[in-house]
Amino acid sequence: MLFMKHIHILGISGSLRADSTNTIILKTLGSLLPSDTTFEIFEGLDEIAHFSPGLPDTEPVARLKAAIAKADAVVICTPEYAFGVPGTLKNALDWTVGTGDLNDKPVSAISASPLNSGGNNALASLLLTLTALGTKKTDACALSIPNVKGKITEGRVTDAHTLNELRIQCTNLLSLIGG
Repeated sequence: MLFMKHIHILGISGSLRADSTNTIILKTLGSLLPSDTTFEIFEGLDEIAHFSPGLPDTEPVARLKAAIAKADAVVICTPEYAFGVPGTLKNALDWTVGTGDLNDKPVSAISASPLNSGGNNALASLLLTLTALGTKKTDACALSIPNVKGKITEGRVTDAHTLNELRIQCTNLLSLIGG
């Protein structure tokens, strides 16, 4: 008899705002995953201390690393600030550089912006960081969502094209986990 492994995916929002479109995107993506897949969004990005090599892990850093270790894959959705990823997100990822927490971990990178650019600079920056971290990804594991505010209604992504793009992200991520 063949037993299927339960899949657990971690979402990380690059935005700290309570009404963040990035968190809404992650919640929507989580709802599109198969029913035998669990999905959690990491809470506490704003509690992670400034990274400095040689510092010991604080409790929030240890929670982040434990959440990554528990996950079969990670989805990061970020806004673009000053043509890059927000400092809090980059800081959190920096804590994983020396320890290899994300090495060979399947990832999906998503940027979302109210602008026509979709946060392309943030996405490029995030993908570069994820490459440095040794993550497992393909070109299909990246999505830029332009004009995001018009694609969300009452706290949920409602735009058909964007929903389809999020389904594609789910499929690609699940194939990386299985492959």
